[in-house]
This record gives sequence, C-alpha cells and structure tokens, in this order.
Amino acid sequence: MKIAGIVAEYDPFHAGHAWMIDEVRRAGFDAAVCVMSPSVVQRGGAACFSADVRTRAALAGGADLVLCLPAPYAVRSAEGFAAAAVAVLGGLGCVEAVAFGAETPDAKALRETAECLVSDEFSRRLQKHLRGAAPFAAAREKAAEECLPGAGALLREPNNILGVEYCKAILTQKLPMRPFPIRRVGAAHGAPLGEDVFASASALRRLMLAEGVGALAPYVPEACLPVYEKAVQNGKNVVPQAFSVALLSRLRAMSADEMARTRGVCEGLENRLYAASRKAVSAQQLYDMLKTKRYAHARMRRLALDAALGYTDELPELPPYVHVLGANATGLAVLKEAKKRAKLPVTQSLAQLGRHNAAAQQVAAAHAAAEDLVALCLAIPRPCGTAYTQKMIVRKEEET
Repeated sequence: MKIAGIVAEYDPFHAGHAWMIDEVRRAGFDAAVCVMSPSVVQRGGAACFSADVRTRAALAGGADLVLCLPAPYAVRSAEGFAAAAVAVLGGLGCVEAVAFGAETPDAKALRETAECLVSDEFSRRLQKHLRGAAPFAAAREKAAEECLPGAGALLREPNNILGVEYCKAILTQKLPMRPFPIRRVGAAHGAPLGEDVFASASALRRLMLAEGVGALAPYVPEACLPVYEKAVQNGKNVVPQAFSVALLSRLRAMSADEMARTRGVCEGLENRLYAASRKAVSAQQLYDMLKTKRYAHARMRRLALDAALGYTDELPELPPYVHVLGANATGLAVLKEAKKRAKLPVTQSLAQLGRHNAAAQQVAAAHAAAEDLVALCLAIPRPCGTAYTQKMIVRKEEET
C-alpha cells in the first residue's frame, strides 16, 4: 500500500482540501493520512469547529486516516509546526511521502533550500541580519539568498515556506519519506471569495460568521455540509467573543513572572504581554497592542495563547506519540500496517498514550488543557476532559 501524508488544519475542510486529496490519489497513492490541528490552530486561536467535527468533515471529504497534531505543536511557528507534523507521520512507520501545496512545486528546489537552511553558513548569515534588527522573515530571506541564489524569492511565499520546513524536518529527522509538492490552486490566505478558484479557509470562516453555516454550501464538498450543519445544531462551533474573553481572563490572572516562563519569551516580552493584557478588552486589541516591526502579529497571537495555556520550553521538542482521531476502512488498514512498523505508540486513547512515559504524559496534559479552554468557547460549552473521552470516529462505507 502506497501511503501519503498531508498536514492541515481543515479550518474548515473545503473543496480545495478535497481536490488535494484527489491529486494524491491521482498520483498513485492508495491512502491519504492527514495530520490535523486540534481545536487550536497555528494562528494562535481556536478553530471554527471542535476537532471531532473537523475529523468527520475530513473523512467525509476523502481523508482515510486522521491523526492529531497535539496542541503544543499546533500553535508553533512554521518550523515547529512542520517538524512535529512530520514526526507524527514518521511515527507511523509506513508513510512514503509528505504531500503539500506549494507556489513552487519543485521538490528539488525545496529540498535544496531546506539543506541551505540547516547549514552553518546560513546560521551565521541569519544572525548577522538579525543583529541589524530586521524582522525574522526578512532576515531569513536575505541569508538564504546569499547562501543559495533563488532561495530568498522561494521563501517569500507562505506555502513554499511550509514546504521547505517539511523538507527540513524529513532531512533532520532522517526519515525515509520524500516531499511531494503539489501546485497550490485557489485563493490566497485572507483573499475574498471568488468564482474561479477555491475559497480560502479564512474567507469561509468570515462567511459563516456573517451569513450562517448554510452559506458554505458552494465551497465545501457536498458530504461535508451536513457535518457542519449538525455541528452548529449541537453547539460545536466556536464563538469568537467567548474565546476572546477566555484568553484575556487567563492572562489577567497571571503575573509577569509567570508569563516570563512561557516558551519563546525574550527581550522583556513578558512585560509587554502583561501590560497589554490589562489594557486590552478583546483578543484582537491585545494582538494589535503587542505587534511591533520586529514581532509579527502571528507570533504575538501564539505567544498569548502559549502563556494562557502555560506552555514552557520544558515541553518535548517533538510529539512522543501518534493520536488517532478517525478513519475509514482504508485508514483502518493503514493502522494495521502501522502496528508492524510504528516508531511511536499509536492509539485512539489519549489517556493510554499519556501513560506511556513522562514525556507523553506531559504532552497529553498540555493538549487536554487547550481542548478544555476551547470547550468553554463553544456555542454550547462542554466540560473538561473531552480530549480524554472522545472516541475514535469511524466512517463506514455506506456513508461514502
């Protein structure tokens, strides 16, 4: 069985995501294994639906097996996000390739850029540009271009950046997988809705908030819309204002010293976060107050959520287990194959995974903390502990 891995947030799963899975199948792969962010996502916020809803939508849209990217890694920068997701795929022991959308679908160019980014020369040049107070992204582009002509331009595109990070992760983790870039089609992140391309997930989130879940119909696979409609009926959609209040409540209960222990804090950022959390009356205002020329909006969003969840540098660098969220018949066959070849513990039970060792217990608890926070922000709030009690979702053949 030829198995490809895909890393995604599916926030929400839409027609463009289904098209990518179809492209993987057209390329000759028998199964698509998706590593999906949980109820928190890389932009430092909550997903539009709880993780179980998005798992059902992914399976309805063509995914065979859905694995969880634990929350502490789902809210990391592109490098940490990609490294953790690739580690989860590698943990199965049977994934042959990592498929991803890229503005430059040239596996050789992406691999060479990844090799450049892990070189000593690049590190030296990057530090030089950072000392000049350049934002990280700009410093990285300049350093990469100096080491490998053409790499700087490649790193200006968001999906290329993630693609390079997947290549880096495969390289540094010495995994027997290959990158499989697919030309990205559809609207850019944040672009307004159009008629000729797949809509962006951010545009669909705005549409749903403005016009209701039914407005998603033209942009999502037919089998996914009932999943979303039922989720709204059951109150499993996130209320942004509730997340805003929950986040600020957590932050206002913290001292600057507590914030200083948050991973990634440096240069007095804890003081900036402490002051802003006491003045801001919404999450958006908090982010706006934190943003500077040096620190991008996305980084500040992640910093705020990390602080609220108590995420420190003591967390393991990579996920120590593979948490299964859902599968169809093909996905169950992949799991059977993984039992023979897995490099990490693989199961549907977070409680069982957490008992494997100290690192697994730490990550499971950090993941559950994020799920508990978002559970309070749903249209119908849920109690704590759902990450431990959620059962694996199995999509039967008659549902396809």
